[in-house]
Formats: sequence, structure tokens, C-alpha cells
Amino acid sequence: MTMLRLDKYLTDMGVGTRSEVKVKIRKGQVTVNQCVVKKPDSKVSGLDVITVEGQTVGYVDFEYYMLNKPQGVVSATVDDSNQTVVDLVREKKRKDLFPVGRLDKDTEGLLLITNDGTLSHRLLSPKRHVGKCYFVVAAGVLSERAVTQLEEGVNIGTREQEEWTNTAKCQMLARLSREEFYHEDNVLCDARVREIVRACAMGQECDTESFSVLKLTIIEGKYHQVKRMLQAVGSQVLYLKRLSMGTLVLDDALQEGEYRHLTNEEIASLTKE
Repeated sequence: MTMLRLDKYLTDMGVGTRSEVKVKIRKGQVTVNQCVVKKPDSKVSGLDVITVEGQTVGYVDFEYYMLNKPQGVVSATVDDSNQTVVDLVREKKRKDLFPVGRLDKDTEGLLLITNDGTLSHRLLSPKRHVGKCYFVVAAGVLSERAVTQLEEGVNIGTREQEEWTNTAKCQMLARLSREEFYHEDNVLCDARVREIVRACAMGQECDTESFSVLKLTIIEGKYHQVKRMLQAVGSQVLYLKRLSMGTLVLDDALQEGEYRHLTNEEIASLTKE
């Protein structure tokens, strides 16, 4: 790897701010290959063994985490009043992690957390048409015409300033009456999801006597896009969860708020998107 200043190396690995790290170095709390080093601008590499107060600090260029984002957490790196998705990754080594794209505060599911800007650009670039699949519970019964409209593109702007979506894929999983949706035998939505839908429906003026359950795959990422698409066909999203992004599929073993490192195979597949 490229040679780095010792203070930058330690700052990148989250030991502290640049000024805090410099203090530790000058106090003799840092060793390089078992030798105390007191100059912050000393050059080191990933091959060196570096410790801070007796704890080894290894260097990594990039980190990749799959997060099952829960509701109530914001897709940001820093927020003054809310917990962020980066806060949830407790074992991170780098301080420059960020979410690839955004999920609304009330949206759950797959989110990639990394510091690889090149990969992020590849996945989010409109020119690459990387698909993002969502599980949706919507109010009312979506007609076949509405499904066709979602697939062909809808205007999520206004009459005066139109904003048309690109083509999408819409897989209708079920159209359920209120009784069918809330019945314990409803295998499409577990009890937790049904309670979330109930709470959401209570706060919205919409048809909650019936529900549509579907998977919607889009190839762009406009602001509140899925919600606006459903509104454009006369419905409202009551529950939304992202299932996949390109070749990366949410691990069923991850509970809400849990995360894991991406495998080498997952990373390699994403870089080919």
C-alpha cells in the first residue's frame, strides 16, 4: 500500500481526530514495529505493526457492510437528532463510511455501507440502470391497469412540471381484503409488518379495507420514488422494504438493525455491475 503519515493512518482507522492522534503520538502511546514513535509525520504502511496504548491497529483501505436498516434510523453519516445507519455499524475500522444511496426514515431493508466511492458511483449512476427491488404493502386494490402504468412509467411530478419514471418491473403478490391481510395465516406479511401497516394506515386518509402486496423493481433513485409512484396510480405505500440492489440481496438471517461484512464474492459481483 502507499506510505501514509502515522497520524493520518490512525485517524483513518478511527483512533481519534487528527489533533487527538497527534497528542497520543507525542506522549509516546504509539509504537511502530515495537518501537515508540513520537513524530506524527512518520511514514508507515499496512505492513507495519502499529499499536496505540498496547492495542494493535490494523489498516484497511475499504470496508463493505450489508445492513438491514430498521425504521426510525436516517440514511446519513451524521445527524444531530437521529441515529444514523453508520452509527449501527459498531465494528467499523474506518471513519469515512457512508450509505450507498438513501432509504427513507420509515423504510427498512438492504443498505450498503462502505467507503468505496468508485463502487458507490457505479451502483448509483443513472446510466448503469442498476435495479433496486422493494417489497411493498399498498393501500387499496391495484388494478391491472395500475400495474401496467407502474411498469411503463408514471408522472410523479405535477401537470405543470412533469417528472416521468423509467420503466420498472411490478410483480403483484396478492390483493387481500382487510380480514385476509390481518389474518395470522397471511404468510406474505408477518405480525410485525401487519402492526406497522395498521399504525401507518391510522395516520393516513386512504383505503384500508383492502391491500395490495407487491414487489417493485426500479432502475433509478428519485426522491421518495416508490411512494410517489404508488400515489400516481391512486394508492399509498403503508410499508416499504428494500430487498436487493443489483446482485446484492438482503441476507434473510439479518434482523432489523443487524449487519455483516460483504463476502468476497458479493464484492466481486457488485464491481461488475
